[in-house]
Amino acid sequence: MYGDHVNLLPIPGEALFLPGFFSGEESNEYFNDLTTGVAWKQEPIKIFGKTVLQPRFTAFYGDEGISYSYSGITMNALPWTETMTKIKARIEEKYDARFNACLLNHYRDGSDSMGWHRDNEKNLGKYPLIASVSFGAHRIFQFRRYVEKIPIISVDLSHGSVLIMKGETQHYWEHRLPKTVQVTSARINLTFRLIID
Repeated sequence: MYGDHVNLLPIPGEALFLPGFFSGEESNEYFNDLTTGVAWKQEPIKIFGKTVLQPRFTAFYGDEGISYSYSGITMNALPWTETMTKIKARIEEKYDARFNACLLNHYRDGSDSMGWHRDNEKNLGKYPLIASVSFGAHRIFQFRRYVEKIPIISVDLSHGSVLIMKGETQHYWEHRLPKTVQVTSARINLTFRLIID
C-alpha cells in the first residue's frame, strides 16, 4: 500500500509522500472547483494570548454534526461538496482509511503561511492518520523534532501530491508551511482526518 511512497522522517515518525497522486488534469480541475466552490473564511485565532487573523483562508467540511476546535476557535462542518467527496473516496481507497472531516487551507501566495504546530488534539485519537492533499503552487513544507527543534526536514509539496502523517509523528514532530517571496500564486490544501468523540 505504501511501497510507492518516500518516508521523509527517521523513526519515530511516519510522513509518507507521494507526488503525482492526482493527474495534472484532475489537479487543475479540483483546484479550480475548490477555489470557487468552498466557503472560505479568514478566522481570528489566539496565539500567545493575542487574537490575530490567520495568515490564510480556511474552511471545514465533513459528516453531519462534526466539529473541530484549535487555537481558540471551533468550526462546525459544512456538508461535503461533490469535488471533496471524489477526492476523499480516492484517498480512502488507496490508504484503506476512513475520514469524516476535512480542514482546508487556501494560501493566496507565499506571504500566507502556517506556523510550527502538531495535530495532536485529543479528538484525533492517539495515533492520527492525516492525509494532506495539495493543489496549485508548489510550497515547501517542513518538519522538525518537537523537543530538540532539529533537524529541519523539508519537502516540496507539488500540485496533486499527497502527504500521509501517521503513527507517532504528531507525538515527536511538529510541522509548518513557512512564508516565501518566491511563490506568487495560490495553493489549496486539504487535510482529511478522522475525528472521534
